[in-house]
Amino acid sequence: MLLLYLAAGLYLGWTLGGNDAANIFGSAVGSRMLRFRDAALVGSIFVVLGAVFQGRGGAQTLNELGRIDSMAAAFIISLSAALVVHYMTNRGLPVSTSQAIVGGILGWVFFNRLSPDLSVITKIVFSWVSGPLLGMLFAALLYKTMKKILLSAHIHVIKLDTWIRFGLVVSGAFGAYSLGANNIANVMGVFVPMAPHVLLDFGLFTLDGVQVLFLLGGLAIAAGIYTLSRKVMETVGNGLLALNAEAAIVVVISQALVMFLFSSSTLAQAMQSVGLPSFPLVPVSSTQLVVGSIVGIGLVKGNQDVNAKLLAGIGAGWIITPLAAGLISYILLFIAMNVFDLPVRQIPADSIESMKHSRIAQQNTIDLILPAIVAVSGILIALFAMLYYRTRQKQLQTENELLQQQNLNLEAKKALDELKLKLMHASNEALSQKVSELNREFTNLATGLTAQKIFLEELSLLIEQLRQHPLDQEVQHNVQKIQTLVQQKMSFTKAADMLYLNAEQTNRDFVERLEKNFPDLSPQEKRLALLIRVGMSNKEIATMLNIAPKSVEVFKYRLKKRLGIAAEQSVNDFIMNL
Repeated sequence: MLLLYLAAGLYLGWTLGGNDAANIFGSAVGSRMLRFRDAALVGSIFVVLGAVFQGRGGAQTLNELGRIDSMAAAFIISLSAALVVHYMTNRGLPVSTSQAIVGGILGWVFFNRLSPDLSVITKIVFSWVSGPLLGMLFAALLYKTMKKILLSAHIHVIKLDTWIRFGLVVSGAFGAYSLGANNIANVMGVFVPMAPHVLLDFGLFTLDGVQVLFLLGGLAIAAGIYTLSRKVMETVGNGLLALNAEAAIVVVISQALVMFLFSSSTLAQAMQSVGLPSFPLVPVSSTQLVVGSIVGIGLVKGNQDVNAKLLAGIGAGWIITPLAAGLISYILLFIAMNVFDLPVRQIPADSIESMKHSRIAQQNTIDLILPAIVAVSGILIALFAMLYYRTRQKQLQTENELLQQQNLNLEAKKALDELKLKLMHASNEALSQKVSELNREFTNLATGLTAQKIFLEELSLLIEQLRQHPLDQEVQHNVQKIQTLVQQKMSFTKAADMLYLNAEQTNRDFVERLEKNFPDLSPQEKRLALLIRVGMSNKEIATMLNIAPKSVEVFKYRLKKRLGIAAEQSVNDFIMNL
């Protein structure tokens, strides 16, 4: 039954984590300097520590306001506040959980027709007014100081980014600790008079019944951070004022300082010991503090950067929240008492203290050293397993990325090789075309030489016929000289050699293959093979070799034998395909 009543407080803690964690890490997450999951982990750890070890002061003030003595009443008050905070959170509006729980308590006070403690109300109202003002003052001073330090330090931009991220984590941890210390009163404060009177001994430290309640409330806040806070973080980080990283640190530190001042009983005792007035131990609204801090920075930078419309909406939420929580609390108390017959008030207020003292005298000590060791060991094993799993996942991811990169490199190399092959084919084709053109020129030259040779042979025959007739001695002598000149011109050896050398140079690859495959060929046979390769006819080949056209067929037959060509295969086709 106790856990059932505590469910409302845990529900309120869950909504508080979802809403107020944005006040701690919203600026950092909104400015993309921290990842949400890192901020949630740091916030969850330190909010639990603050709640357990420094949450008692604010809870005492709330008890003084209402002196709730019924678990049913505490359940309804927490449920009323949680419903309002949850609704406002879903609307994406930062809302004051402190005002919600105070509104719920006052609803209970008015329902039971009690007189509210005006001194406590004065403390709370003072915190509502002074908290945002202090946040505004701290933020303005810290922001101006930080800007001067950064301007004079001339820190490299990469080092500055690292320091800022580190500062966001440290200030966020401090802010989360202060949030747990100050606001756990909102979550579990109304249940403190009914706390179990036990002492849990964990060896290094001991938790009493109130701290056990605060531990449960802290865990509920941590759950809210993980499951509900992302949307409000984005609203605080981006909607109210465009914050840079330096301003984000200042906002967190400013609100953390104010919450610490309003929750530290040690600091309050120290100030009283030296004769200074101390800050009241009151749960203050982190929402009011972060808005005050942001406004303080906005005033330093210039009012034009502040989102006035959203600021007005948040201010309206501050008025609506306590009124709505108080009204819901009053209605639910009426239903609980008249419909379900639940006791919403049991013990007169002035007897609560005597009841608490009697219960403290009866409290039992439970030794939890061994369970704590087992639990811590289990947590450490789970953390190591998680770290190993994450490391292995990153290793596999890295290997996968490396393989993908290697595949990309191979594909690129393959594409490059294909491109080179295409270029080589294009170059070979161009070279082959050029060789063909040159061979056609060589063939044309050989054709011209052949025509000249035929002409000179016919001319020499006519001169010989002329010499058969009786001629004057002088004429006979001149005809003899002409015939000698014609016969000298009929020799094309020099021109043919020059033409052959050019053809051999142009078809160098063919000549090399021929010599490699048939090293026993004579020079005359190589020459014949090259002239066939160039594409010359038998007449042109006869001119180039200075032999009769009929002898060319004899030469080709011999060459065919030397090359080992089959009888049915043409020597011309064989050489052209070689």
